[in-house]
Amino acid sequence: SGLVHIKNPHLDSMEEDVLYHLDLGTKTHNLPAMFGDIKFVCVGGSPNRMRAFAQFMHKELGLTGDGEDLADICAGTDRYAMYRAGPVLSISHGMGIPSISIMLHELIKLLHHAKCRDVTIIRIGTSGGLGIEAGSVVITDTAVDSSFRPQFEQMVLDDVVVRSTELDKDLAEELLACSKEIPDFPTLIGHTMCTYDFYEGQGRLDGALCSFSSEKKLEYLKRAYDAGVRNIEMESAVFAALCGLCGLRGES
Repeated sequence: SGLVHIKNPHLDSMEEDVLYHLDLGTKTHNLPAMFGDIKFVCVGGSPNRMRAFAQFMHKELGLTGDGEDLADICAGTDRYAMYRAGPVLSISHGMGIPSISIMLHELIKLLHHAKCRDVTIIRIGTSGGLGIEAGSVVITDTAVDSSFRPQFEQMVLDDVVVRSTELDKDLAEELLACSKEIPDFPTLIGHTMCTYDFYEGQGRLDGALCSFSSEKKLEYLKRAYDAGVRNIEMESAVFAALCGLCGLRGES
């Protein structure tokens, strides 16, 4: 049907679903009227960056006005920022798995309550490249963990739940085809390694703690490259897992 699925039977018995960190709710807002025609959602770390992206989309879509006065739909909270340009929703998610996970839970419920259909969600943002030209765009086919496994481990109560991190390969190929029209940005498809940390987790030598040598770091990064990893960041694994479970066509 193209609808966004939620896999939580408890929501059916709730009188109201409050999306705390988006400052929205099923009783306080008419979510189908506000968001029912959304077709694309683009998410990224920085609120300022996502505002600039929404303004860019406003211009590209030829919408009325200059886009400078786009309102932050989540202005009642300082956790995330959300902007709309026609059928495109632009939302910040902060940095790291916990931050984007909270946003995605509430975004997915928002799209479900709004009765959106055939939504495509894309994560855009910076990452560390691995063995590729600086400035390249990496389209993720699979998010992998620090052991190069295509999975995301989530602690649920005291159980470790393992979820798949495969992304929509047809969408990846579509985006790669689109990139041919933009010669300034070298673009490739590859694995994205998702870590829990910016410093030790990504092999950096300049954190407050470092227990490994530069030689050991380079040996690890070579193994990552040989396993198909082309970039490293901190959100793709949970993004891929939640999109897949809830029927969202997603790409990072």
